Amino acid sequence: MSNSALATALFEACRERGIMVATAESCTGGMIIAALTDIAGSSAVVDRGFITYSNEAKVDMLGVRASTLDVHGAVSRETAIEMAKGALARSRAGLALAVTGIAGPGGGSAEKPVGLVWFGIGLDGETVTVEHRLFADKGRDFVRQETVKRALELGLRALGQRQADGAAP
Repeated sequence: MSNSALATALFEACRERGIMVATAESCTGGMIIAALTDIAGSSAVVDRGFITYSNEAKVDMLGVRASTLDVHGAVSRETAIEMAKGALARSRAGLALAVTGIAGPGGGSAEKPVGLVWFGIGLDGETVTVEHRLFADKGRDFVRQETVKRALELGLRALGQRQADGAAP
């Protein structure tokens, strides 16, 4: 499914459930919230997007602990969890999609290569679901587009929705 179709499916799932969505984005720089706000009527389900590219923004806007960033780094399970929790706590959303990763072309290391992305999916009142992916290093745009796609898929999964083709997300 295309990112546009996934965004529409997530929009409909949120609308049916009566919940709003917020994003906490680092490596995508707002591409997830943009995919959602491209949909006419998106104000019915989109609350806000936090673009927290720098560590300072993660701390200031989402309440990510500086100690988490110092110990685990911005691209980590722990940071993704705190980003999702922060987005839920600082919005009216019932669903938060958080992403932090290394889109490239530089910035990677042996431990955290280009293409590594951590996802934190928060549903109000539930434990944050965390996943990481190592996308192929096929360029910055590829990593970012694949990150948007997976975040939308994970949002649908969190809401218990099936993708339009009938396959489980």
